[in-house]
Amino acid sequence: MEPTINPRTVQENAESLWNYLQNMDAEVVARLSRPSSPAMAVVMERHIGNLLGYLPAEGFEVSITTNREHLGRLLASAMMSGYFLRGAEQRLEFEQSLQGTIQGE
Repeated sequence: MEPTINPRTVQENAESLWNYLQNMDAEVVARLSRPSSPAMAVVMERHIGNLLGYLPAEGFEVSITTNREHLGRLLASAMMSGYFLRGAEQRLEFEQSLQGTIQGE
């Protein structure tokens, strides 16, 4: 049986996240916004491009119009993806360091 999602709870959580983001210090936001590696930057760029829809730069002038709520959802999605990808990157680094330790024995 699938869990029931309460739209009110989802809205409250989204508002809470939005308030949290608005109250963050600009320096913290800048630090958190920097990708941890060039590979992570490429993956995030591709992911956000997939969310928005890719069009080739040649011959298109892409303009995206949205409202605050949808932009907030996009930001939240990108943040969650970033956390997930950073966790995956850390796990890969950990596994690689373990393999190096095992091979060095």
